[in-house]
Amino acid sequence: MLDRNFVRANLDFVRKRLSTRGGDYSIEELVSVDAELKKIVLRSDDLRRQRNEASEEIGRLRKSGQDTSVRQSQVKEISNEIKSLEETSRSLEEKLNSILHGIPNLPHETVPAGSDEAANAEVRRWGTAPHFDFAPLDHVDLGTALGILDLDRAAKIAGTRFSLLRAAGALMERALINFMLEVHVTQHGYTEVLPPFVANSTSLFGTGNLPKFATDLFRLEGTDYYLIPTAEVPVTNIYQNEILEGETLPQKFVAYTPCFRSEAGSYGKDTRGLIRQHQFNKVELVKFAHPDKSYEELEALTRDAEEILQRLGLHYRVVVLCTGDMGFSSAKTYDIEVWLPSQNRFREISSCSNFEAFQARRAGIRFRGADGKRQFVHTLNGSGLAIGRTWLAILENYQQRDGSVVIPQALRPYMRGLEVLRK
Repeated sequence: MLDRNFVRANLDFVRKRLSTRGGDYSIEELVSVDAELKKIVLRSDDLRRQRNEASEEIGRLRKSGQDTSVRQSQVKEISNEIKSLEETSRSLEEKLNSILHGIPNLPHETVPAGSDEAANAEVRRWGTAPHFDFAPLDHVDLGTALGILDLDRAAKIAGTRFSLLRAAGALMERALINFMLEVHVTQHGYTEVLPPFVANSTSLFGTGNLPKFATDLFRLEGTDYYLIPTAEVPVTNIYQNEILEGETLPQKFVAYTPCFRSEAGSYGKDTRGLIRQHQFNKVELVKFAHPDKSYEELEALTRDAEEILQRLGLHYRVVVLCTGDMGFSSAKTYDIEVWLPSQNRFREISSCSNFEAFQARRAGIRFRGADGKRQFVHTLNGSGLAIGRTWLAILENYQQRDGSVVIPQALRPYMRGLEVLRK
């Protein structure tokens, strides 16, 4: 959530930055409501002053034995008006907050302007795409033939956009989780946590998922619980409404969780295979950083996620998302995209974002600086990585002519010594 005082003091700047995102964000309505609220506050303050003066005068009149009925009647009228203004003020505060809750974060000055993914800018590439002397299969055909992927029975159990992994396929999913956690904890210095897989509406509001993106979530009927769309939600809310000590920053957490998304509005997109599922596993990186260091931490977090792909020998590129393609809460986002031979293109496998104080303001996460002053931390997160997409990228990039799949060297210690997946 944006700071109301900052918006008020920098209105032209806010308008300009939001205009690069596209869309209508009710800034003019916010200005109008804020101005009306300001008038009511001033009027209320003036009436309270009048009431105090009248009350003091009543006291003096009583001491001198004079009639106070007229002034008492005036005080009552003033009090009634104050009460009415307070109710109006509360209503306007709610309206103002509702508008603020629907306004996205301001893009950082280094984010390229653009309306969609066509304006995203490539930052770097790593590795090279594999060369095949045969027509490469996609992960669905490979996994089905190997007997490690069963989409038909998953659909029977739950519905479309769910998967059932079997034997070595299930083993490789778990191996990837353990491999990523081990690298991020022992090599990159993250603290592992295992959070709840459900979150309440307060936590989802804190990360910016509610109220704007309620249709993307699975809610547990009759409760205030939602299945988490990403570990970003519970891990960011570890410090909800807390004050950290500045010297403890940055704090770095890594968590494995299943993730659940309704994929509202994605009808017809990536319906084949594991690209876009209602349920998938992910290893998530979350940081709480000092505002002066958060962009350094974003670069480091992105490199940490990249290293997983490098160790697995998977060709990828990093792009910085343009203003029109960024997430609601983000100030700057890097997408890491892995190469998929079957599609002859790069596909997202991780998004690494700096939210600056946007989430912290919503969730009430502050830190105490060396001067004793309290301010909001900057929050960051990124996939380190999405497990299902890593799983399918291995199948496609390491496939052999006979339909077998070579296990990347770095993953073999987690695969009970298995080196090749065969029928």
